[in-house]
Amino acid sequence: MSSYPIVRHRRLRRSAGLRSMVRETVLTADDMIYPIFVTYGENIRSEIPSMPGVYHLSMDLLEQEIREVAALGIKAVLLFGVPCHKDAHGSSAYDPNGIVQEAVRAVKGWAPELVVIADTCLCQFTDHGHCGVVRKDEATGIAVVDNDKSLELLVRTAISQAEAGADIIAPSNMMDGFVYAIRAGLDEAGYSDIAIMSYSVKYASAFYGPFRDAAHSAPQFGDRKTYQMDPANGREALREAESDVAEGADMLMVKPALAYLDIVKTLKEQFDLPVVAYNVSAEYSMVKAAAANGWIDERAIVLETLTGMKRAGADLIITYHAKDAAKWLRGDGM
Repeated sequence: MSSYPIVRHRRLRRSAGLRSMVRETVLTADDMIYPIFVTYGENIRSEIPSMPGVYHLSMDLLEQEIREVAALGIKAVLLFGVPCHKDAHGSSAYDPNGIVQEAVRAVKGWAPELVVIADTCLCQFTDHGHCGVVRKDEATGIAVVDNDKSLELLVRTAISQAEAGADIIAPSNMMDGFVYAIRAGLDEAGYSDIAIMSYSVKYASAFYGPFRDAAHSAPQFGDRKTYQMDPANGREALREAESDVAEGADMLMVKPALAYLDIVKTLKEQFDLPVVAYNVSAEYSMVKAAAANGWIDERAIVLETLTGMKRAGADLIITYHAKDAAKWLRGDGM
């Protein structure tokens, strides 16, 4: 008898067919949600400088983008609006004729089968760039975000998006009690069937830089560390998610994804709701920059990264790579 071990793990790696048969994690276009930035104007298809391949689109050019997304087999889009008017209370966010509301109605008309998710926040609609109402603290005189007053406006925003036809409301503001307030508001307004995809675990991350360029939503003073999570904390993520489950969330999101796959795995193990990972702007832009310099194989890196997110426990992945990934998965360009 040879002394060599009887177990040979390489037996099931010997050919592409064998590897495919025993593959544990399979990535498909069904797993991906594509974010889109909609703006006012005409004939606008303006590439975002820090996000190559991602554009600001005016309504007249949005239809072409939506039909391409649907043809690729991507089942859902996440709509962000870039308004022409900003004020202290972000009133454009809950305007029934606001940019997101207009886009939702249009998309549901062009592609009724497409799941339309509306981002529900105030930051890109406020002149100060914060995700809620700002007031001065009486004791210190320092400007702070008023949690409970912000909830009132977020509820109005969510209801206006549901009225426009959004299938899913995705509140990204990280105010305490935001899921409960929005759920109660939607139910009272007659939208009890509209799901909430909560940004349950959203870190105060350095990976959002290019998005703020895209959404024109950088805070004009301070930062968002008093309402977004400390990147050093893991147990706190469980508390945040537990609150959202108790308040009526239908899906739990982790944002960003790549540096927080341990959190994705933890939520998957602890809760029975679908888990969403947001493959955020800087994660996208770093890959694009490296690929442009010839340092990496973009296709291989993207598919490996997205597969890793799914393997960690993500049921759905919001990613700017969605269109390219869907093409690669069906064999285009191979």
